[in-house]
Amino acid sequence: MSRIDDLIQELCPDGVEHKTLGGAGKFIRGSGLQKADLREEGVPAVHYGQIHTFYGVYATETKSFTDPVIAAKLRHAQPGDLLIATTSEDDDAVAKATAWLGDSDVVLSGDAYIYRHELDPKYMAYFFQSSSFQDQKRRFISGTKVRRVSGDSLEKIRIPVPPLEVQREIVRVLDKFTQLEAELEAELEARRAQYEHYRHEVLSSSNGAALTSVGEIVHGVSSGRNKSRSEGGAYPVYGSTGQIGTTNAPAYSGLALLIARVGANAGRVNIVDGEYDVSDNTLVVTPAEAWDVYYAYHQLTNMRLNQYAVGGGQPLVTGKLIKALKVALPDVDEQRRIAGVLDKFDALVNDISIGLPAELAARRKQYDHYRDRLLTFKEAA
Repeated sequence: MSRIDDLIQELCPDGVEHKTLGGAGKFIRGSGLQKADLREEGVPAVHYGQIHTFYGVYATETKSFTDPVIAAKLRHAQPGDLLIATTSEDDDAVAKATAWLGDSDVVLSGDAYIYRHELDPKYMAYFFQSSSFQDQKRRFISGTKVRRVSGDSLEKIRIPVPPLEVQREIVRVLDKFTQLEAELEAELEARRAQYEHYRHEVLSSSNGAALTSVGEIVHGVSSGRNKSRSEGGAYPVYGSTGQIGTTNAPAYSGLALLIARVGANAGRVNIVDGEYDVSDNTLVVTPAEAWDVYYAYHQLTNMRLNQYAVGGGQPLVTGKLIKALKVALPDVDEQRRIAGVLDKFDALVNDISIGLPAELAARRKQYDHYRDRLLTFKEAA
């Protein structure tokens, strides 16, 4: 930190220029690339959904490619550009940005923007994570089911522009924090893999029980219907990724399972309780008394429901499909015993109040604090 303080004192002691993003660069809308166009080789390509699920602060290689004939018709991002996913059902994820640091151009799908600028690319990507950016961005988000922000709106957001030497030193410090966080995440993922293996073994021990279709042991499987949220509402609204907002008019109450119905998270299972509402891209499953809800959660999670998804561009898990699934059903007391054992292990790898998850949560909080502090500058007169 002292190195940054020294540079600021030397290069910009009276503050730094603040610019709008429109004044510091230009936004170019992605175009045309569909999931069906993605290949395992060809021209580097990024679909907006991959920015949410696959890419971090920066990328030097792409997960996917496309045919050169298709790529020739699309807009290209250049090395140093930001790739920005401008739609999501979660406001926090709207305008997630990745700095493209590969050796060649990359093509980008719609529902995404290229941001071309002359600042340090990773400085820009870190700024897009900052509280300053997030707070400014929220004023411009629109939409109900799908939330989005336009390039015209992003142009109005203001950013501090310190000298390049200061930007690069900030990046160096934040890269260290990111690396430490990545190491903890890798360790936690290894623990989760161990837990998943154990969960599979425990649940397999009940495979001798009679098989029953899910439709016979639930009160219902239906799609959520929420399409609007209330700022500062008293009750949570859940979607495919977890809580995505709040409402003052909950449509559901009590223990239930939520299964992501569509998109990259299709088949993901969560368990909820209390009063809440659910978006229409998520299924609500209410187990009957014969199927303990906690056992059902572990059982369906272990089944990896995404493998049953249908459709190409947008994977889809339907209520009809869920009802037709066959599950082993030991007696309720045995279900509860197994669920109790698995709950304890699940907490060790997912509960942010204990163990590695708690350490990772603390590290992220520390990182957020220092990132926002490093990206805050007095504005020059």
